[in-house]
Amino acid sequence: MNEMLRKKILLLLATSVLLYGCSREKKLILPPGDPDKGGLTVPDGFEVLVVADSTGAARHMAVAGNGDIFIKLRGGKPKGIVGLRDLTGDGKADSVNYFGDYPDEGNYGTAMRLHKGYMYFTTAGELWRVKMTTGNLVQSGSFELIVKDDYKNDAHGYEHIAKPIAFDEEGHVYVPFGSPGDVCQLQNRIPGYPGEFPCSQLSEHGGVWQFSDSIPNQTLKDGKRYATGIRSIVAMDWNKQDSSLYVAVHGRDNLHSTWPALFNPWQSAVFPSEEFLKVPEGSNSGWPYYYYDQVENKRKLNPEYGGDGVKEGEGSTMNQPLLGFPAHWAPNDLLFYTGNQFPDHYKNGAFIAFHGSTNRAPYPQAGYFVGFIPFKDGKPTGQWEVFANGFAGVDPIVNTSDARYRPMAIAMGPDGSLYLSETEKGKIWRVMFKGDKKNFGKPELDRMEEQKKLSNVRTPDFVTDNLEKGSVSQGEKIYATYCLACHQGNGKGSPPRFPPLEGADWVNGDKQKLIGVILNGLNGPIKVNGKPYDGAMGAHGFLKDDEIAAVATYIRSAFGNKSSAVSADEVATVRSMKN
Repeated sequence: MNEMLRKKILLLLATSVLLYGCSREKKLILPPGDPDKGGLTVPDGFEVLVVADSTGAARHMAVAGNGDIFIKLRGGKPKGIVGLRDLTGDGKADSVNYFGDYPDEGNYGTAMRLHKGYMYFTTAGELWRVKMTTGNLVQSGSFELIVKDDYKNDAHGYEHIAKPIAFDEEGHVYVPFGSPGDVCQLQNRIPGYPGEFPCSQLSEHGGVWQFSDSIPNQTLKDGKRYATGIRSIVAMDWNKQDSSLYVAVHGRDNLHSTWPALFNPWQSAVFPSEEFLKVPEGSNSGWPYYYYDQVENKRKLNPEYGGDGVKEGEGSTMNQPLLGFPAHWAPNDLLFYTGNQFPDHYKNGAFIAFHGSTNRAPYPQAGYFVGFIPFKDGKPTGQWEVFANGFAGVDPIVNTSDARYRPMAIAMGPDGSLYLSETEKGKIWRVMFKGDKKNFGKPELDRMEEQKKLSNVRTPDFVTDNLEKGSVSQGEKIYATYCLACHQGNGKGSPPRFPPLEGADWVNGDKQKLIGVILNGLNGPIKVNGKPYDGAMGAHGFLKDDEIAAVATYIRSAFGNKSSAVSADEVATVRSMKN
């Protein structure tokens, strides 16, 4: 056989093998979904199974190449990480193991990411990593501190201390340092109180810092401020398609309770936007001077800096969001989908888990679903979709505590399945596509558009959706204006930020203590009924003695409380003690 003939035969054989291999797509074997789809509503063609029902207060999670699931829990007592493994092939977690020997005293530990053979995770103040041992569910190596935030000694405070992380391709990890208050007031959350200008908090807060992903014991001074003007980030991911950082931002709170002459309760429930941002290096997104109005698609001046709901100032010069979602939906995780299991519609698009609002009262609470932003040619199409709903289990959601589940984390498995977690019990869902990928499209997406009519997604009607119609007493009116957003209509609060009024000793006990809290506010970690809370409450000493007496009397007699009334004279006595 001459050389030319031999080469032709080899080329023919190679071509045959290639064509044969391309003509056969390996069948992906997925476990059966639950008949009720785990209680969720998802597009047709998708199935859902519950992997685990109660792992604990789950924050972010990651899935290893062998299918093991790792979850960072809120807090670390006794152990702050849980590993899940399916031993039988039915998709359910048969082995559940808790581990993690590291200090964790905060409630806002968030991140859980697998990167370069390491497990990275955060507490309230630290970024840790541990070397992964392949095949081990429990990682027992030594825990290495990569970045430390000295938030406990921060003079400004530490409201927004959750620390998601993202990695680029060049050895960097990105860590947000959230704002210590709402809008950079010298006295946080005080109605009518101006913001500090220039905002001194921006030197060490309100932005994203870039660090090495491998150097131990870094602090803020070792990192580079990558971007600024961002209030609070819990949802963050690096988009490898365009090598860029993306975030979904928690917007400011309390437009009505702090500026009731400028913003009504409806405006405070709907505005300002939760922003979906692309974050270029060196960008400024405007906090604390500006917020985003998603209806008019404009950045506007915050009232603390002279805004009135109309003035724009220089908002147009700031980094603008790609999309604006309604207020208070609490975007808590972001994932760019790069798998091949789902239809092409989802390829390289962004999933966002909306944890759900706490301060939209007197209107229904909203969010509590997983959304999706389609991308085309590396850019969002401008539309967003409801991908998974039904977590809350009730409609309307009157109080945050009424919601059965609150979505938190999104992770992708090695086969392209999507994993979802929630914070209340630690339930984990696995979403799989088993339909016709080639014919998936408009009919399936149109059916999901119906979900936007539900009260947890739609923009509330000014009149008919007001849940507090008919409130008549002075104490109730004051409570609805200044207290309802945080402590909720049922007085149960919103853990771990805002404590309950129901059955609380500081409500039903010493009157002077309660009056003092209303007058002077409260900042920093406290325990109520044995549970920790670390939100901030502004001082309400601007209210008159009879107004404070009325609202104190109301909360001491509502929500199952049966304590005696508070008089204006008692308020005056406590007020004089401060002076």
